[in-house]
Amino acid sequence: MKTSFLHLLLLLSLLIIHLCFSLILADSHFEGFDAEDDDAVEEEPLDHHSIKSPPLTQSDSQHTPDPDTQIESDPNPNPVSSSDSSPQSDLQKPSTTTFEYWDEDEFEGLPIEQPPPEPPKVTENVSPNDPDPKTTSKPHNVAASKKSFTVEIVCGSFLIVFAINYFTGKRENENLALAWAAKFATKGSIFEKNFSLLGVGEGEDSPLLLKEGQNVFKFYASGRRFCQGLLATMELKSRHDLVSRLFNLVVPCKDEITFEVYMNDESMDQVVFALAKKKAAKGMQKDVRDLQRFAGLMANPSGRKWVVDELSVISESKEVAGDLITEAVLEQVFGDKAYEKYGKDFISMHFSDQHPGTHKKMLLFKFALPDANQMADMTRLVALVPYYIDLIGRYKLSPQVVQL
Repeated sequence: MKTSFLHLLLLLSLLIIHLCFSLILADSHFEGFDAEDDDAVEEEPLDHHSIKSPPLTQSDSQHTPDPDTQIESDPNPNPVSSSDSSPQSDLQKPSTTTFEYWDEDEFEGLPIEQPPPEPPKVTENVSPNDPDPKTTSKPHNVAASKKSFTVEIVCGSFLIVFAINYFTGKRENENLALAWAAKFATKGSIFEKNFSLLGVGEGEDSPLLLKEGQNVFKFYASGRRFCQGLLATMELKSRHDLVSRLFNLVVPCKDEITFEVYMNDESMDQVVFALAKKKAAKGMQKDVRDLQRFAGLMANPSGRKWVVDELSVISESKEVAGDLITEAVLEQVFGDKAYEKYGKDFISMHFSDQHPGTHKKMLLFKFALPDANQMADMTRLVALVPYYIDLIGRYKLSPQVVQL
């Protein structure tokens, strides 16, 4: 009876020691945790009814007790008899059963639900090798923004260049027109000596030029015998238009001036005559109605001076052509020696009493304008206008030509 009582007391003491040792291990495991983590764990209630017990597995290896724990748990240093080992082995049997995913240092018993993983926080000190989607998407956005700004910069630059070219081209055309007017329409010039009224108004302060566009200027003169008046139209390059200026670099063109002289009906006889460069003369003979109907290309006459080979004469008869191509104009402009220096800006001239339009009897002159600082080079070409006004006004056909 006494022996069984001792055995029971020994078992109780071993059980108490084991429980105390487990509590000590648990306290040492959670010793480094902060109070906030403990609160976070306590705030999550556990439903013991909803948790299913995990499957139990039997371990094949013998549980080796820790020698330190064995010394602490054994109050009696003397070895225990074989009769006492059986109850102790029975007591240690539950420790051989372990859960697969449980840690022996953790709480024994019910498993704790793991909290959901928190989203990763972006920190300032991020290594350049970390694949951050926000940082990796930045170069693409920066490239797209640069591309959009590139288009805007190009468009803005084009508008600025277009505006600058507009004002500079406008000023260039105005300077060219004023240079011509200063040379040929001011006091002491050719038109001031041959016409009594210059400009678009009647007063002395009336403007000489009429601006109809950024590249079109007109000059009017009247008050001369044999004609009602003269209208000069300057058609300049579209320097104010950037696209036209770029086009002129590829396809060059010239500034031109056209003189239209409206002859009096009684002052002009039946005359159809034209003089132009060879290529232009062929086009005029095919396209201009009066030249196509009444005139034809003339061959160079033999035995007398004639115009240079670059020019062609279109006339209704050889007599008219010979009478209008005088020695004076050959020496001044259309001769071999004078043409290279003074006739390079000549384009064409056309005299007709059958001109299509309101005024039937007209003299047309077309010249190319030189630069503003070289306007004196076309002095002899401009002098042809009053010269032929007087020549056509006095000219009368012979009876033989009239009968033809």
